[in-house]
Amino acid sequence: MMKIAALATLLASASAFAPVTQSPRTSVAQNALIDEAFGISVETGNKCPPLGRWILEDANENGIKWWQNAELKNGRVAMVATIGYMVQKFGVHMPLYLGPSGSNAFHPESSKDWLLSSTSGVTFSDISHAAPLDTIGMVPAAGWVQILFAAGLFEFAGYKRQWTDNNPIPGNYGYDPLGFTKREGGWDSKELTKLRMMEIKNGRVAMMAMAGWLSNESIPGALPVWHP
Repeated sequence: MMKIAALATLLASASAFAPVTQSPRTSVAQNALIDEAFGISVETGNKCPPLGRWILEDANENGIKWWQNAELKNGRVAMVATIGYMVQKFGVHMPLYLGPSGSNAFHPESSKDWLLSSTSGVTFSDISHAAPLDTIGMVPAAGWVQILFAAGLFEFAGYKRQWTDNNPIPGNYGYDPLGFTKREGGWDSKELTKLRMMEIKNGRVAMMAMAGWLSNESIPGALPVWHP
């Protein structure tokens, strides 16, 4: 009798650690929800890659929408960053960067530099000659406060237009000065659908490019291919 009781106890304890099997219907529905999300394309066989599926395995529609917005935001920032990185590397600068005379990459520097920070003594000319990663440490604290404040305003506006206003299109924050979304057919048009997919793919490439470039900037030779 004691042996039977001990065996029953062991079986009960083991069952507590046994994996819970998910309902096939729930699993199929969740996989369909993930694979049908906008941004899945032919490069991965029209299926979400394993890592992405693992991240999204417990996500509902709003959770997937949150990740889509995150990818779009980071992709847009990375695309702008690639331009800024190349501009800095190639020595092309906006007017006034090399002095108050309006000199730039195509004109001689001015004999008088404009100060970026009077407390640190850093000038715009100093920034223009520095390596991309070195310029981060040259920005004064007040400059970072301004950058974070501006980024916060964008985030608040984006949250309101995407979540408070319940906008169903990830990445649509209501700002469209070039009128891309005002074309015939709106968001459902083939042309706009193609442009949205192009934006996502270019953003992904830009994020990988920036990761490679910054790695090489930190560890020379880390990226064994051409880079600016």
